[in-house]
Amino acid sequence: MSIEHSHHLENPNATTPPPKVEVISSVPAPPVPDNAEAMMIQVTLPPGSEGSPPHRHTGPAFGYVIKGEMIFELEGEPQRVVRSGETFWEPGGDVIHYQDGNNRDDIPVRFTVTMFCEPGKPMLEFVTEEELVQRQDRRAPRTS
Repeated sequence: MSIEHSHHLENPNATTPPPKVEVISSVPAPPVPDNAEAMMIQVTLPPGSEGSPPHRHTGPAFGYVIKGEMIFELEGEPQRVVRSGETFWEPGGDVIHYQDGNNRDDIPVRFTVTMFCEPGKPMLEFVTEEELVQRQDRRAPRTS
């Protein structure tokens, strides 16, 4: 992810300091489906929740953790923890999203996701056990 831009919005008539706009995450040319529907959701997982079962999205998804810690794992990438104030993204399409569970058993995790979905399709498509077995060589080795 490239974070090369910070902006200060100057207003010569302002009586207060200008707002600061800071890019916290960017992805060059994500694969957005034709006629995509942009959707923003907020997810709250209770302490210790495993989150959604393995799934995929029809288009890219960009997320921000508001509170807590999320376990995040995409196909081909090692599992990682995304903490409050940090971002995550996934390209969507054929890539399996294995985990989005709560990393903590004492507090909830809350995050927002903006995704670009293929029209007429669900925002989340679950992956079958059979497909998980067929693609197990694409999953990064797990440390735990």
